Parts: sequence; structure tokens; C-alpha cells
Amino acid sequence: MMPELQAAQGAAAYRRRLTPKQMEAEVFARATRAIRAAEGGGPLDRARAIADNRRLWDAVHDLVVDPTNALPAPLRAQIASVARAVVRECDAKEPDLGFVAEINESFAAGLWR
Repeated sequence: MMPELQAAQGAAAYRRRLTPKQMEAEVFARATRAIRAAEGGGPLDRARAIADNRRLWDAVHDLVVDPTNALPAPLRAQIASVARAVVRECDAKEPDLGFVAEINESFAAGLWR
């Protein structure tokens, strides 16, 4: 079997064992890994990681401000506030990647519980 096919099948099997919350945690973990790698990487790696994180947090914000979201309103407001802070940081001239990674890690940890 080709290594690429084997890897794809393994990844699919792994995903089936995760709950939806765990899959969300993995998205934050992946974004964190990219940010951590970008801290020591080149400008393209940095720009890509920042842009990906901005898109992630834009999506989070859009989901929690949706009035049909089932989370309690106070929790949705708190998450929206965090999302805005991360997006502002990503838009800064020199974003604090450590801050962004820490927020991602906190959300991933919360989702794994």
C-alpha cells in the first residue's frame, strides 16, 4: 500500500474516534503548532500562521455571535470577546505569537475536557 494512502486511512480512522469537541480541540492544537513553529520560522511561515489563526478566530466569533448558537449567552459573549482580542492581535503590526498560542492552547485544553 502506498504511504500516502496508508496515512490518509490512518487519519480517517483516528478522526472517527474523536468526539466533535475533540476535533475542535485538534483544530486549535494544529493552529498552535503553526504559531509556535512560526515564532522561529521565516516571514512566510509567520504570515501563513497568523492568517490561519485569524481565520480560525473570525470563524469562532461568527459562530458565537449567531443567535441560534446553543451556548449560554454569557459564555458566548466571553468567547466573542476573546475572539476579538485574538483577531486584533493577529492584525497588529508585530503580533504577539506567544499570546495567540496561549489562547489557542487554553481553548484546546477546555475542549478536551
